[in-house]
Amino acid sequence: MSTRETTSVAYVRDVMLPEQTPPASEMGIIRWLRENLFSGPLNTALTLAGFFIIYLMVKEYGPWLRHSVWSANSVAECRDIVAATWGEGASGACWAIIRDRWNMFMFGFYPAQIYWRPTLALGLLFFALAPVLFAESRRIRMSVLGAVSVLLTLAAPELGLRAGGTGLLVVALAAMVALAWLRPAALIWLTAIYPFLAVWLLWGGSVWSPVAAMAGFVFGWLAWLASRGLGTIISVVAGVLVPVLWWLIAAGQVQGLLDAILPYGIEAVRSERFGGFVLALTIGVAGIALSLPMGIVLALGRRSDMLLVKSLSVGFIEFIRGVPLISLLFVASLLLNYFLPPGTNFDIILRVIIMVTLFAAAYIAEVVRGGLAALPRGQYEAADSLGLDYWKAQRLIILPQALKISIPGIVSTFIGMFKDTTLVVFVGLLDPLKGITDSVRASFEWKGAYWEPYIFVGCIFFIFNFSMSRYSMYLERKLQREHR
Repeated sequence: MSTRETTSVAYVRDVMLPEQTPPASEMGIIRWLRENLFSGPLNTALTLAGFFIIYLMVKEYGPWLRHSVWSANSVAECRDIVAATWGEGASGACWAIIRDRWNMFMFGFYPAQIYWRPTLALGLLFFALAPVLFAESRRIRMSVLGAVSVLLTLAAPELGLRAGGTGLLVVALAAMVALAWLRPAALIWLTAIYPFLAVWLLWGGSVWSPVAAMAGFVFGWLAWLASRGLGTIISVVAGVLVPVLWWLIAAGQVQGLLDAILPYGIEAVRSERFGGFVLALTIGVAGIALSLPMGIVLALGRRSDMLLVKSLSVGFIEFIRGVPLISLLFVASLLLNYFLPPGTNFDIILRVIIMVTLFAAAYIAEVVRGGLAALPRGQYEAADSLGLDYWKAQRLIILPQALKISIPGIVSTFIGMFKDTTLVVFVGLLDPLKGITDSVRASFEWKGAYWEPYIFVGCIFFIFNFSMSRYSMYLERKLQREHR
């Protein structure tokens, strides 16, 4: 073995070389282009083909968009403006149709003097969702709620709300924003009453109608608490049976008595006057809120060891998934009345919501079942080893993990369902894509406008659906706790 000192060995470094900048091809935009667009012969060819297609589209439709007209009273006036500005034979988009019929696209034939009611219902939806969707991020929560509050305050006078009502609205919004800043969990009370408040704001009528409906859920919850010691099945039956009996027997009489003692209500609006994005959001939000819990129950029922429960769940899921949504909507519109007692007035929007909810719940059940099947058997065994019963194991261990796995599929189902709200045009409701567009183009002034309404409605749908998609990605990143 050599006895030379370490310092005499030639390959031992005693001076560190200074840090050097990376090559130009390994940094900045050049690196991004090389890795994402020109990483190989195939990617290079596809990139060049994509650029060529974009060039053709810009060449074809660029002048039409560049010659857009935003202020006109008719299609003929739009064409005259384009011809006077860009010469004879030029074509341009007539976006003035959107500016002129904006209210119809948004609210359908809803009474103009009470536009503030559906707008307020949409704004309060964000406050109701805050303790559920934005509970852990104060920055996102306050940004969303602050923007919604400012928009509602600015829009209220323009939408028909009186000065006194605007002042009351500002005070209420300020109180809820402060509560969201200090104690966001306290907004859960708004989450609980929001469905009834939104129905009252949209349809109007007596204030005691939603109160009587909400009382049924309160009595059901109290019945469930009182019977918890008698077993799970008995408590669930009591929690379901008590509100049903209340609604069938006592709710109407109690509402009539309260109306006689202290009458208070707002202008009633028939469902036939709903339309545009008010209709789409009403059906979409109700379908999303109702189909998720129903889909979870169906998924658990399909994996149940009880033959009857499993058979009923499988039969329901396969039947609903085996028929198109349009057939269910026709059943809701035409056939359902034949099975109801004579003189029964079953609201058409409520019928559509029920069918859309059943349709989406069947698909969500399969998505959640996939998440349940993806969990390793050890998770179920761990729950058993802790001595948890079935429902506690599902609530505390199984479902949180299964739902996290199922987030992409669930959100995809929600997006598809929201887009499918345009099918309600086939049952006589004025959806924003076909019903309202045809109504607008039926007028003499805007006859001949074709692409502009469809592009506008498509952009609004894209904004809503893209927002749901981005939130699902944020939720997935937040729930990746096993990688932290």
